[in-house]
This record gives sequence, C-alpha cells and structure tokens, in this order.
Amino acid sequence: MNKGIKQQRTDKVQSTNNKDLSKCDKRSPSRVKVMSDVFYAKTLFEDAFPFWRYGSVKAMTRAAHVFVSKRVTKEFTFRRARSIWEGKARRIDGEEIDALREAVYEETRREQQELRARLAALDEMLAETDTGSAGKKVAEARALFRRPGRMDR
Repeated sequence: MNKGIKQQRTDKVQSTNNKDLSKCDKRSPSRVKVMSDVFYAKTLFEDAFPFWRYGSVKAMTRAAHVFVSKRVTKEFTFRRARSIWEGKARRIDGEEIDALREAVYEETRREQQELRARLAALDEMLAETDTGSAGKKVAEARALFRRPGRMDR
C-alpha cells in the first residue's frame, strides 16, 4: 500500500518540474516594476533636502523634521525623518508623501531663484568687462526677458 502512494507522489512532483507554477514570473521581462513607497519617499527626501545644502546629516534631518512636522497631523519625530532618509522606514503615510512633494517644490523654487540671481550677477560681470560686444548681447537678452511693468536699469 505504501509503495503505491509513494509512487503517485513522486510522479506528481516529477511532472511539475517542467511546468510554469505561476503566470506572473518574477524574472519575466514583461513584468511591470513598481517603486515601493519607502524608496519613493527616500528619493523625494533626497531631492527636497540635498545633503550639500545643509552640510551635515543632522542639519539636513533637522530641517526635514521641522518642515514635515508642520504639515502632518501625527507626531513626526527626528528619528522618523532619519529613517525615511536612510530608507529603513517600515511604512510611509500619505501625509508624509504629500509633505515631501511640497518640500521638493519649495527646494526647486529656491534653487531656481538662486540660479537666476547667479545668472544676473554673471551678466553684470560680463557687461562690465567687455562693454563692446558682450554689453550689446546682454542688453538684447535682457530686453527679451524683461517682465512687463518692471523697470530695469
């Protein structure tokens, strides 16, 4: 009796070796790859609070803590900010994602203002050094990008 049962079990196991066990194989090239919330929050955090701007991890996470804690209803701790930055958080709330998206927007706006100020300073430097050729080009470029109703020098 036991021999018959053993023979059936081995036949079943042997027969499944060549079959696909599921229709969604992990190694399939057609499989859609989805980013996890933790990784998405980590990338948002890195974009919103770049390390080079703050100089240290502590200053960066402190700025993130202050920014995000004002925009979420639950308690957002310094340690929570650090765990999101490290990518070790177990879960991410929707409020935190929204706050990080807002932080990315604020950082982008700040960087754009800094770049505009830097370009204006470079234009001034070029205009002062080479008034013959660069001055005309800078003046033409400024005339193109002048805002209506704004008085430039």
